[in-house]
Amino acid sequence: MNMRKRKSATERKEEIIDATLRLAGEIGPDRLTTEDLAREIGISQPGIFRHFPTKSAIWDAVGRHIGTLLKAKMALTQKKTNLPIDNLKNFVIGHLAFIETTPAIPAILFSRELHAENDQLRSFFASLIASRHKHFSELIQAEINAGRFKPFLDADDAAYLVLALIQGLAMRWSLNNRNFDLPAEGQRLLDLQIEGFMVAKSPQKAGNKDGNGGSNE
Repeated sequence: MNMRKRKSATERKEEIIDATLRLAGEIGPDRLTTEDLAREIGISQPGIFRHFPTKSAIWDAVGRHIGTLLKAKMALTQKKTNLPIDNLKNFVIGHLAFIETTPAIPAILFSRELHAENDQLRSFFASLIASRHKHFSELIQAEINAGRFKPFLDADDAAYLVLALIQGLAMRWSLNNRNFDLPAEGQRLLDLQIEGFMVAKSPQKAGNKDGNGGSNE
């Protein structure tokens, strides 16, 4: 007789978190119910509450799970041998790639669950965004100090612009039924944004066009 192995509490919690993320991306966080989760996993609704006392507790665990996954993925994009500008680009594109593989994220960020019903989840994501802003600001300031970005550029303001690019693009991608390559579009727009941060190259003087410092006349 083939008996199905009983899952541990840890395994069941992970299964509930994964199902929440998957279904939130498919039907939306605000429409997702514990009945949906129970049906998706194949257990009873009381079985859900044996592992998480409330629906808010499920979302709190989902938020922490997203933070852990994102931290691990972003660590892979940062190299000490890179210029700060390269780490900034890698971080942004890596972030967008993560969103593309976890489409529930834009929905969660703009959900009623986050903004009106779960203070702890909102606080967690606010802290996560603040951490991203601080990292972006530090990388931009390093480029300012190196003379590659404009000296009058405010690093904090520029970091907010980069964050806005990620958030706005993720929302456009979500609203357009995810019908374009999110990292590729992010790369294109980020290049335009960074070009505005950079020190303008001095135009070559007309009298030096022959490359010898003299005139061609």
